[in-house]
Amino acid sequence: MSGRTTSAGGRGWTLAVVCVATFMLLLDLTVVNVALPDIRDAFDASFTSLQWVLDAYALGLAAVLLTAGSLADRLGRKRVFNIGFVVFLVASLACGLANDAAVLSVARGVQGLGGAVLFAVGPALIGQEYQGKDRGKAFGVFGGVVGLSIAFGPLIGGALTDGLSWRWIFLVNVPVGLLAMAVSALRMRESRAESAPAVDWWGLALFTGALTLLVLALLRGEAEGWGSAPIVGMFAAAVLLLGAFGVVERRLGERAMFQLSLFRNRTFNGVSVVTLLCAAATMSAIFLLVSYVQNVLAYSPWETGLRFLPLTGTLFVAAAISGSLTTRVPQRLLMGTSLALIAAGLFLVALTGPDTSWTALLPSMFGIGLGMGLFNPPRASLSIAVVEPSKAGMASGINETFQQVGVAIGIAGFGAAFQGRVSDLFTQSEAGRQLGASAEEFGEAVAAGGGAEAAGRASSGMAPALEAAARTAFVDGLTDVMFVCAVVAAVGAVVGFAFIRTRDLHESARGETVDVESGRAGVNVVGPQGRLEEEGAAAPIVVEAARVGGEG
Repeated sequence: MSGRTTSAGGRGWTLAVVCVATFMLLLDLTVVNVALPDIRDAFDASFTSLQWVLDAYALGLAAVLLTAGSLADRLGRKRVFNIGFVVFLVASLACGLANDAAVLSVARGVQGLGGAVLFAVGPALIGQEYQGKDRGKAFGVFGGVVGLSIAFGPLIGGALTDGLSWRWIFLVNVPVGLLAMAVSALRMRESRAESAPAVDWWGLALFTGALTLLVLALLRGEAEGWGSAPIVGMFAAAVLLLGAFGVVERRLGERAMFQLSLFRNRTFNGVSVVTLLCAAATMSAIFLLVSYVQNVLAYSPWETGLRFLPLTGTLFVAAAISGSLTTRVPQRLLMGTSLALIAAGLFLVALTGPDTSWTALLPSMFGIGLGMGLFNPPRASLSIAVVEPSKAGMASGINETFQQVGVAIGIAGFGAAFQGRVSDLFTQSEAGRQLGASAEEFGEAVAAGGGAEAAGRASSGMAPALEAAARTAFVDGLTDVMFVCAVVAAVGAVVGFAFIRTRDLHESARGETVDVESGRAGVNVVGPQGRLEEEGAAAPIVVEAARVGGEG
């Protein structure tokens, strides 16, 4: 159970504030990509320094998701949410005023910590306010915002970078965030577990440390070498800390920040795995596709964003539809179908060739956009439906943790695969063989999107051949890696179809209904196939109780 204060405000304000905060924090995952060339020029930054600008935010975002959700259940969700908002806005201001790449990276890490709090607590706040069909619609809006923030990143980043300065991709958060915080303070209602146990400090420290080391190792493995002592040491330490965390949580039982018994819930495991696989496939794919349009097709940041509008528009429409379907269609069908569509979209990247225009990506964009739009609403709803309402923050934090680990795995794994594949393809080309020992270094520049620039520095006689070989290597490497991403998404689809069941949800997420036409009161129960069925008895009163996130 959860208690609430009676402070002024309504659920619409809660949904609005959560959506604004989520849009801002996820926008900062992708918006920076298009501004990296300007940041590099402003600070004369190295490739490693620019990588840390990206990695620091991802690291901060992943490290405290479960911690934030667990604390919110105990201390108050509104209270913790607003603390995270303050941290995010102060760090955004520091990012915009940074005077070198190191300061920017540190500020980005702190910004990620604040964003993690917002991301973990937001779905729990929505779940507290909305029930039944309204919850499905609310999470439809939330899911649409999640997708739009990712898809709109290149467009907004391009507009701010081209029209004002790269600094404004961070500074714009401040006025918007202050307005949202004011609404939150005045109109959002507080909620927390009524009989919350004491804060699990050992669990918080062990899990945060383990996840920090794990994500850091994934993000830095390619640069440092996967077999290097620092990376192996971080992986080993992460495993040890996770083992210690498991021991502590088992001893604490119901007082633990993470209920290990959830791993006995088939749907919890299914949603977690599907979330991780989807994040790994889609985020790395979007990152590489943006790099292709901007660096190979040579469009400006603004022009790149405009060309991703087909994906953005499809995603928004699909999310709106998916939100209304979460109480009508089995959740496993929504989750499985969404990953199947994403897989199809990633397979269709194969239509792209060295000489094709950006329109060759349209079939892929429609598939990816449709899949991502259908995925986010049921994913957010199911993440809190597997536990009692008083533990919604914990459940949301767990699911968002799987998502961010998936992002880190995708960017690290697929990014490394892409870089290696492009470099090999270029080195094996005729132009690459002519470069001799410098071919590998040139190939790395091609993978980073600098093929045309590197070719321009070569002798005039070799430049055309080098540029053509670089373009071919980039596109062929892109289609090869997108095929692997598609296979990962297809595996996620199979898991979604097979492992998600309504009967695994908490009773508060199933609810009661009444057969209005026959005048019989009924209770939705779960049939053998995981669908809601009705058991009824005659009743003089016709009522319909809320159904929360169920299937059917």
